[in-house]
Amino acid sequence: MQFGGTNGRVNYLIDASRFDTEGYRDHSAARRDHANAKFKLDAGSRGVITLVVNALDQPETQDPLGLAANQVAQNPRQAGSNALALSTRKSVAQNQAGLVYDLQLSARDKLQARAYLGDRQVTQFLAIPLAAQSAPTSSGGVVDLDRGYSGASVRLTRNASLAGGPLTLTAGVDYDRMAERRKGFINNFGVSGPLKRDEDDIVTNADFYAQAEWQIAPRWNLLAGVRHSRVSFESRDFFVTEANPDDSGTVDYVRTTPAGGVTFRLTPALNLYANTGKGFETPTFAELAHRPGGVSGLNFTLKAANSNHRELGVKALIGAASRFNAALFRIDVRDEIVVNSSSGGRTDFRNAAQTRREGVELLWEGRFAHGFEAVLAYTLLDARFTQPFTSGTPPATVPAGNKLPGVPPSSLFGEVVWRHQASGFHAGVEVRRNGKVYVNDANSEFAAAYTVWNLRAGFEQRGKSWRVSEFLRIDNIADRRYIGSVIVAEANGRFYEPAPERNFPLGVSAELKF
Repeated sequence: MQFGGTNGRVNYLIDASRFDTEGYRDHSAARRDHANAKFKLDAGSRGVITLVVNALDQPETQDPLGLAANQVAQNPRQAGSNALALSTRKSVAQNQAGLVYDLQLSARDKLQARAYLGDRQVTQFLAIPLAAQSAPTSSGGVVDLDRGYSGASVRLTRNASLAGGPLTLTAGVDYDRMAERRKGFINNFGVSGPLKRDEDDIVTNADFYAQAEWQIAPRWNLLAGVRHSRVSFESRDFFVTEANPDDSGTVDYVRTTPAGGVTFRLTPALNLYANTGKGFETPTFAELAHRPGGVSGLNFTLKAANSNHRELGVKALIGAASRFNAALFRIDVRDEIVVNSSSGGRTDFRNAAQTRREGVELLWEGRFAHGFEAVLAYTLLDARFTQPFTSGTPPATVPAGNKLPGVPPSSLFGEVVWRHQASGFHAGVEVRRNGKVYVNDANSEFAAAYTVWNLRAGFEQRGKSWRVSEFLRIDNIADRRYIGSVIVAEANGRFYEPAPERNFPLGVSAELKF
């Protein structure tokens, strides 16, 4: 449900939703309640203030876990091993609010300031056998997080000119902080047991950036920017025993990353562009959470991944009702963060040597006579390790040339829709194809490529102040069995999460203006 409108200088929008499902697989039921509100005050010369608040409640979401290949063949709808016995599930509750202040300082200068805060509680029951949970350095089979987070940013923008061409200068600073109390307990067949982990984790980042965009000639546009980042992690361990030493520690990641680009307007309907830049990806606390080999404490030896990005592209309008985009890209990454091992809901990470992603992205969409529309999007991606490294338990060498797991080498989406404006009727057909996806660095198993066809149709009725629309879909019309997602490097070989077979979404929506 959604309600919105304008009252004087105040614009507002409030909505609430509930999603409830029994799930396609056994032990996969879920419910999600979400509320969101946005208020915007136009104070004239004093600026514009925007307030956003939202809340999420997602209790007892069941986790059916992954399946091994033989389990998929037997029954793709079954729950994975230990999912029922250990009652694997996850509960999430989150509340947050954000404030944005926009102020036009002068004809050339603009200020934007932002601030936000929130809290998030997570309780997750994992499928770790009781014997493994009882080990002195184990974190247990229940994750309990109480997380608070906040941040603020300020950005200044100036519109000027240089050598007769428009010049836009931007500078700003971002600051973010997250503090969480992380506890772990024994999962005693779905009931929380004795304490196994107790720590405070804090992460902060401070970023300073500047950017310039300059139209050096009527057809040429240049863009250049630089960002300096410092991300700091700190962990304070309160669960210290003779067999489980103090795992407190800190680690900082600091990097300066530049970026630049150029756009050339060949014709009013055809733009050519080239971009280059460096990337900087720190580990998350989830990736730092476990050391390899079952050792307790955070994995502070994990490095940040550093990347070089290059892209060439074209954007074109074709006639009055079609457009075409194409891009060639290449990304080289040093110290890529990859899964080392994953077992019983506990995943640890390590750095690979070097990786490369290169490929092409294509998009075409158009409108035609008699109410026809079409869209076609295609990605061809070669994502591979370019240097050998060792990973896993026990360690094994991953040779150069192996494909990155979890990444399809190709993906395609196409759609043709016919609309009859007079009656409000529309009908369409969709196709989606994904290439095969490897499930581990060794490339020893993969989820097969698949093609799925969908049909959809709908009606719409309109009045002076109201609108009602109905829709019907038939998804996966061929009733094909396929793997919708994979769990990378799952140590027990339960890599696969089957997608639903043929299904029939049916819905109606209504809108009233007053």
